Amino acid sequence: MSKQEKQEFGFGTQIRKSPYFDATVRWGATGFSVYNHMYIPRDFGSPEQNFWNLVNDAILCDVAVERQVEITGPDAAKFVQMLTPRDLSKLAVGQCKYILITNAEGGILNDPILLRLEENKFWISLADSDILLWAQGVAVNSGMDVKICEPDVSPLQLQGPKSGEIMKALFGDSIADLRYYWLREYDLDGIKLIISRTGWSSELGYELYLQDGSRGDELWEKIMAAGQPFGLQPGHTSSIRRIEGGMLSYHADMDNQTNPYELGLDRLVDLDMEADFIGKAALKRIQTEGVTRKQIGLVIDAPALTGPNTRFWAVEKDGVVVGKVTSAVYSPRLEQNIALAMVDADAVNLGLKLDVVMPGGAVKATVVEKPFYDPNKSIAAA
Repeated sequence: MSKQEKQEFGFGTQIRKSPYFDATVRWGATGFSVYNHMYIPRDFGSPEQNFWNLVNDAILCDVAVERQVEITGPDAAKFVQMLTPRDLSKLAVGQCKYILITNAEGGILNDPILLRLEENKFWISLADSDILLWAQGVAVNSGMDVKICEPDVSPLQLQGPKSGEIMKALFGDSIADLRYYWLREYDLDGIKLIISRTGWSSELGYELYLQDGSRGDELWEKIMAAGQPFGLQPGHTSSIRRIEGGMLSYHADMDNQTNPYELGLDRLVDLDMEADFIGKAALKRIQTEGVTRKQIGLVIDAPALTGPNTRFWAVEKDGVVVGKVTSAVYSPRLEQNIALAMVDADAVNLGLKLDVVMPGGAVKATVVEKPFYDPNKSIAAA
């Protein structure tokens, strides 16, 4: 297949291509999926090699699919607080936070990163669901003075232990002072960027938010050139590393029928704050009544999985279905099949033996602590 043919595959113009699309194809991307109505690279060869590239050196990932919902105006801070149960009263300009966006029933609509760029300017950096439409709909009858749009912003992720050295080669030593979950403005040879110490990898990493899509190819090449001496490789978000780190994937590990307490994300819900938010009454009720199911970690006793699960696998206890595996993968570092699962609340005890019904039949599994690796996120926060 020629280079031109590779670049022209797809479903038509309704699925958008990122500013880095041509560069990723040029650098070896052979497979894509769709996320937030855009193509995202999912295949640069061996997923296991991609994992080792990430944890040993560094990878550059096109994550322009993390679309931004920009909220500005005099009531921007008040409006953003209405969208999330996490207390934002101490969120400083230049700071980021992992938040949940909940509906009136307490279900999770998205689990984005929130960036506060100015006193009255926020970006919600999205997982895979249409929060632009939700936010615009909420605003209609809110009585608040806000403007909500999707700006021309396309992030890249530079992740891995050598990402800090690559960033210093690009931006100078001052970038080393950027703290975990903080952001700063930079200019790279006239390319305006917002850079944050964040990323979906559980490794040391940065996200570079390009604010002019016409410069995408140029930015990609500049980063790859700077990273060459450090072993930088083009890559894709690693299912292996994100499951090791217990990082959640929207539509897989949660959806709008999942509440924060089922996921053990109580820390992201503040029911005592004075501010109101969508879902507050429902979450108060859920906290009082307790949940009937919870997320657990599993080690699955089976031959090494050749890739992540593409269906939810039933989890059984004594022959009765008690839940489902939501994300599973083989970890070459841990030399185990590891999984996240949602199960009945009486099937969560550590060490409990369960059965997982895989395509080839039922196999044994054991409930274990999650995250499976570096549970305190000391690598990413270093």
